[in-house]
Amino acid sequence: MRRLIALFGLTACLALAQTAIETKLAQLKKSPPELHAFLYKMPKGGDLHNHLSGAIYAESFIRVAAENHLCVDKVLLAIVAPPCTDNKVDAAQAQANNNLRNALIDSLSMRNYEWGRQSGHDHFFATFDKFGPVDSGDLVAEIAQRAADQNESYLELMALSGGGPISGLGKEAGLDDDWDITRQKLQAAGLQAQVASLSGRVNAMESVRRRVLGCQGNPNSPACRVQVHYVYQVLREFPKEQVFSQILAGFALVTSDPRVVAINFVQPEDGINSMTDYHLQMRMVDYAKKVYPKVHITLHAGELAPGLVPPDGLTFHIREAVDLGHAERIGHGVDIMHEKDPATLLKDMRDRHIAVEINLTSNDVILGVKGDQHPFPVYRRYGVPVMLSTDDEGVSRSQLTEEYQRALLTYNLTYKDLKEMVRNSLEYSFAPGQSYWINRSYAAVNTACSASTAGITCVDFLRNNEKARLQADLEQRFAEFEKSLTPQSQPAAR
Repeated sequence: MRRLIALFGLTACLALAQTAIETKLAQLKKSPPELHAFLYKMPKGGDLHNHLSGAIYAESFIRVAAENHLCVDKVLLAIVAPPCTDNKVDAAQAQANNNLRNALIDSLSMRNYEWGRQSGHDHFFATFDKFGPVDSGDLVAEIAQRAADQNESYLELMALSGGGPISGLGKEAGLDDDWDITRQKLQAAGLQAQVASLSGRVNAMESVRRRVLGCQGNPNSPACRVQVHYVYQVLREFPKEQVFSQILAGFALVTSDPRVVAINFVQPEDGINSMTDYHLQMRMVDYAKKVYPKVHITLHAGELAPGLVPPDGLTFHIREAVDLGHAERIGHGVDIMHEKDPATLLKDMRDRHIAVEINLTSNDVILGVKGDQHPFPVYRRYGVPVMLSTDDEGVSRSQLTEEYQRALLTYNLTYKDLKEMVRNSLEYSFAPGQSYWINRSYAAVNTACSASTAGITCVDFLRNNEKARLQADLEQRFAEFEKSLTPQSQPAAR
């Protein structure tokens, strides 16, 4: 009886604390600057949709370009490789000349962009060719530090791709009607060696990240505690035989290197090959999934809007990504209500626990879709799990805090809503191991930890399950954050 009374008292206290936080958040909605400070400190779990090169701010690209004596094309306003001749000047000039520097930042990002002769879509995607010579892998530490500063604990970075030699193998092998034959050709031509070189690329990125952040001497710093995993990118605008070789390489990489947790497709979904070959590409993913059945898949699908493509182009991408492409998560999913029978698709996604990576700022600047035109509330209404992510925070001049603020103010969310999305970001991550939670209602923890997180059973469970460890850490962060908001934690009035 005493235990029941104590449990009732604890539950009542927690309920009162949550009510106080909801009241505080309602007040902060009237003061966006104070709201930003609140959300900046709030635990945010993981960012699951983050392109490495797009996450880096233009200022960092310019700094590294200057350090490495790259050039700036003053006409194209792009960073290019030496020699610095004609209209090209040493990138160091962009560190000393404010006019050049500002023009270059605007060119490499969406800063000061205004709709006009070039659409937001075209300006956004054009930026990626303008900082190509800078090795973005050397800047992973910047992204991890920014995540840590905002109380994030997990990143899945799209940082590896099948361009270059892997696509070259595909070009040489061609594409037979029998894909088993093509796969054998690719393997004979050295596909596995290229996969090994991608693992070497991960080694290099991890080494630089840990060195820059000082993780050897201070492994428990907030930035070093951010768990970073990588996602392999298939360049969907390449010819079909090259896409096939990229897909096989990606599946082989994820199978062999635990640091690379999934594959994805990138490049504009409205591109020529993206639209023409979409069904074929999903069939290729289906084939690779049969060869490598344990590989996780998240797919850009439905990053389209009316007018960008003909109406029939909006009707099948998400459905095929789910049914044929085995997608466990969907990136963007903006055109969901233009799909054939969207209600059934939404219910299927809910029942199969297929989550959606929502990128509000990106969808606004690229597609012009925002506010009540965005399907974010529709997904939530149907019970489809959602989480907020940044997409390309450097290009968009944003960060994860701004995504939460935009969602909160636009859709009148509660603290409970925010907390659920944060928990989703780890529950639907591809971090290895079992969940800390019994189910996705987040009402009860795994039986190994039901008595205490300090018990031997729970300690062993967390040690052997990275996902559960991240989730338990998130709950501790929430407890500390919420405690800091209670009246007794505030300084007394004089």
